[in-house]
Amino acid sequence: MPSSPTSPLPTDQAGPPGGVGAGPWPAASSTPGGASPSPARRDGLYPGPEPEQPTFLWSSEATLPDLHRPVRQAPPPDTGWGWGGAGAGTGTGTEAGTPADQPGPASGPGRASGKDAADGGRLSRLVRGRPDDPRWVRPALFGLLVATAVLYLWDLGASGWANAFYSASAQAGSVSWKAMFYASSDAGNAITVDKPPAAMWVMALSARIFGVNSWSILVPEALMGVGSVGLLYLTVRRAFPAGAALLAGAVLALTPVATLMFRFNNPDALLVLLLIASVYATLRAIETASTRWLVWAGVFISFGFLTKMLQALLIVPVLAIAYLAIAPTRFTRRLWQVGAGTLGLVVPAGLFIAIVELVPESSRPYIGGSQHNSILELTLGYNGLGRLTGDETGSVGGGGAGGGGGGGMWGSTGWGRMFGSEIGTQISWLIPTALVLLVAGLWVTRRAARTDPARAAFVVWGGWLLITMVVFSQMKGIFHAYYTVALAPAVGALVGMGAAVLWRRREHPLATATLAGTLTLTAIWSYVLLNRTPDWHPWIRWAVLIIGFAAALLFVVFRWLPRAARLAVVTAALVAALLGPLGYSMATAAVPHTGSIPSAGPSGSGGFGGMGGGGGRGGAAFGGGQNGTGQGTFPGGGTGTFPGGGTGGFPGGTGQNGGGQGQGTFPGGGTTGGGFGGGVGGMGGGGGMGGLLGATEPSDEILALLEQDASSYTWVAASVGSNNAAGYQLATGDPVMAIGGFNGSDPSPTLEQFKQYVADGRIHYFIGGGGFGGQSGGSQASSEIAAWVQENFTATTVDNVTLYDLTASASTSATSSASGSSSGSSNT
Repeated sequence: MPSSPTSPLPTDQAGPPGGVGAGPWPAASSTPGGASPSPARRDGLYPGPEPEQPTFLWSSEATLPDLHRPVRQAPPPDTGWGWGGAGAGTGTGTEAGTPADQPGPASGPGRASGKDAADGGRLSRLVRGRPDDPRWVRPALFGLLVATAVLYLWDLGASGWANAFYSASAQAGSVSWKAMFYASSDAGNAITVDKPPAAMWVMALSARIFGVNSWSILVPEALMGVGSVGLLYLTVRRAFPAGAALLAGAVLALTPVATLMFRFNNPDALLVLLLIASVYATLRAIETASTRWLVWAGVFISFGFLTKMLQALLIVPVLAIAYLAIAPTRFTRRLWQVGAGTLGLVVPAGLFIAIVELVPESSRPYIGGSQHNSILELTLGYNGLGRLTGDETGSVGGGGAGGGGGGGMWGSTGWGRMFGSEIGTQISWLIPTALVLLVAGLWVTRRAARTDPARAAFVVWGGWLLITMVVFSQMKGIFHAYYTVALAPAVGALVGMGAAVLWRRREHPLATATLAGTLTLTAIWSYVLLNRTPDWHPWIRWAVLIIGFAAALLFVVFRWLPRAARLAVVTAALVAALLGPLGYSMATAAVPHTGSIPSAGPSGSGGFGGMGGGGGRGGAAFGGGQNGTGQGTFPGGGTGTFPGGGTGGFPGGTGQNGGGQGQGTFPGGGTTGGGFGGGVGGMGGGGGMGGLLGATEPSDEILALLEQDASSYTWVAASVGSNNAAGYQLATGDPVMAIGGFNGSDPSPTLEQFKQYVADGRIHYFIGGGGFGGQSGGSQASSEIAAWVQENFTATTVDNVTLYDLTASASTSATSSASGSSSGSSNT
């Protein structure tokens, strides 16, 4: 391939239209003063061999450009696709040997030149993008963000309150700053949700500004999704071409479980955004040994802890080790910088924990999810080590039977868990691809300088994926498929980065073969996942398989194809990789989701559907495909009975049968079509999962009763279990006490405290139904309260719901019973 005597570029590769500066590589003139450019970095920003004489970086003879060899005056040609030319590098980090306190190169990807900073500023650059980007990059990014917003916002209000458990907390926070700070379930501050408050803060603030409604609760979650995609793009773009960053963002946006959770109001949406932010800050810190950015990384992790506790800490070892091993400064300085980052992690979260622990129990709500009113217990137990061991006091059913791959309450554990029937279609579409590309990326960068930012990115994102997968695969305690949304950013980043490093070496046979093999693997696995729903658009799985195989074969002869054919092959490869998750994401967005355990994908894709409605009027539980998929089996399904199954959760009473319908089986169910809500529901139909995981939708008649003199009471009603109480609270806008917290197993309030509340006239009604008090070693207080109410008050049935007026004259025994008892905590 002859070259011009005056140009280092091959004559048949004169660069993209608009000159050599039109691609993602800065022109030679960007060197200040026209002097010789800075020495080439080992990260390959200005790589060595010409495309016509490539050095095969995967061979034993491979050598990366010499650190001090002068770079050529013009950049390598770009394909115009934003991936860099063959042999083009990806890194943007500091030069090896650059003092940690000095700025990096004056120009190049990731850094605006002084002229650009002066002319445009940050806002202008945000809109226009980098001066060295191809012209299509910014429109493509904005298009990706707009498409993501449409996917996440479309018909969002159809899900109603989504997870009413958290929506009720947001409603409480919208009228009470105290309830907002602690994430109380109600504005009367009886008990908190079983998570820290950060996610509730966002929803409560939105509800304060825009009113309490479905959109004010769910739109912030969707915007977090759009922000996560954009931030992932920026993170990957710092060390890789625009095409890699766009692909990473698209993979995250189209992962089915991500579509689900960014359209739902569980804390996972905020957690994902904060974890991506922590990686962005860490990689920024690694580039220039920046203490400031490392502290910011700690702060983001800290707020991740305040979102979902110990899950946010899973990637901390990866970030710390990566910084200690890679940052371009002396090791002793790296050590104290990591200490500073740790301080940034500890202070915000530690301050909140200290406040909760030091404030007298009588002046704050009970800490939901704990058995001793302690946030430290919640952190280390129910939301901590208990998730790993299955020893979760007070949880429903526990999870200890899941070890060794056995089917426990929460599904089988083991290395295949992420690919199994309950979880595979949620997250695993591109996990095999990401793992292969992680190995390829680490191999390609194995001889790079210690401070190479491209390899740092592979280390951090690969560590995130591996450590999170291992923990999720081995968890014996409470585990739901939607937790796996925490894997999606790492999968997206690795797919984008790995594809980029192979693409820029596409002239090499082994790189091309790896691309072809990886695409074949991706197509086959997508076919397997799509085949789990054989009646759902069966043409998609065949299209993925055929297009994927065809594109893989054409990659083998890619170097001999004309430009138009190459573009067609790349397009086909993207279709084969993303069509499956795109279809599942669209199916997810097309179906409303409510309850506590949602599942992504079309009906019949497995997951957590199939459980009937709850007590009373049936509730909005798992039937009808709104909560989960409406079909399939609960993880670990088999034989046995659910705790409290068959009969209502309370002694005595006649009640009504649960009203939900669904298909599939629950552990011990053994039947289809009837869901789990059957049986005698004592105290108004408390039996069945619906009373625990689905919010009740009260009738107008019940609402009229609850709203009578509502301002005269701290709580217009009390009910066992948070979801049962949430439905009434969201319908009335008035506080409803959730006895026993989420599943009725927390000892709050105690029987004596409840008697005192009744004697003081602070609770108007007791609503029967809901909850599974006393499970897995939890407190029996809710059952004791229900029995005491039955014995001392007269039941009234309204629309199949059993109500007890705790202020009626029949409650004289309540007053006498409460006299002499120790007063409970005052939690207003």
